[in-house]
Amino acid sequence: MVTFLSGGTGTPKLLDGAAGAFSPDETTVVANTGDDVELGGLIVCPDVDTLIFQGGGVLDRERWWGIRGDTTRTHDALMDVAKAADLDTGPQFLPKERQTEGRELARWRRFSGVAEFMEIGDRDRAVHVTRTSLLDSGHSLAEVTDRLARGFGLELDLLPMTNDPVASLIHTPDGVMHFQEFWVGRGGEPTVENVEFRGSSNAEPAPGVLDALDDVVVIGPSNPVTSIGPMLSVPGIGAALQDATVVAVSPFLGDEAFSGPVAQLMDAVGGEPSTQGLASAYPFADAFVVDENDDANFDVPTERTDVRIDDRDDAKRVVQAVTRAIDAAE
Repeated sequence: MVTFLSGGTGTPKLLDGAAGAFSPDETTVVANTGDDVELGGLIVCPDVDTLIFQGGGVLDRERWWGIRGDTTRTHDALMDVAKAADLDTGPQFLPKERQTEGRELARWRRFSGVAEFMEIGDRDRAVHVTRTSLLDSGHSLAEVTDRLARGFGLELDLLPMTNDPVASLIHTPDGVMHFQEFWVGRGGEPTVENVEFRGSSNAEPAPGVLDALDDVVVIGPSNPVTSIGPMLSVPGIGAALQDATVVAVSPFLGDEAFSGPVAQLMDAVGGEPSTQGLASAYPFADAFVVDENDDANFDVPTERTDVRIDDRDDAKRVVQAVTRAIDAAE
């Protein structure tokens, strides 16, 4: 039995090679929900949906989000309406007092749908409409995620990290902004002063999460701050990882991040933005998988391989290193 902690694109790419080493019916994936937003009244769960679309064989693998071949007629029409009405077309985080109104799950994640700043495809939007409708009828996020995952044909178990609202907020000189505004709306350009996981202290792990952490845990090459950090901020998850066998795959080659804003985010929270910095980011790790050209050293077993993942063969190679690391750690 194995459990993957997943956020962004790093761990999903690793999962492309997992089936050859880990049976899907003995595999659980816990997904980050700190990046979730309510956009125009719809609950959007980017990291959950990447896994659902990947497992369902419909993921747009060029972008690693959304559905392959999707149309964007509704999104385009929203842009046209906003321009015709001379409305602001940038990210519009709703006012502070509106962040705590309405759906509890959407606290501190609410954006206007005017000229939506995240491009959402039409088939993708159908998933968000369905999810939001099921949530409004009283189902939990975990229940809705399971229903959607089964509908798309996933064989592994997919769990959101929590049913409660946890918002990844980036503190910048331009003010506090949600991670999606920082990364998607503004291209990661504002200077990062700090990162906050608002709501996490009151959140609980979703049903099944702590049980899944009794198994061997693999942290893929996801962003340690905003992909894995929200999970670690939920009470109970960090403690469970202290007792688990944990293998972490580096998202760095030395001090070079493979993708995303991981370096500036780690630097902002006082971490060393490099493979070596994973020792403090994941102090509970029992083994690491790092690049063969990386000179990082740890006090726990370390497997080395080419950790860059561009296709399924790359993923299989890295997964083989993960299995060796598990053997060394146990």
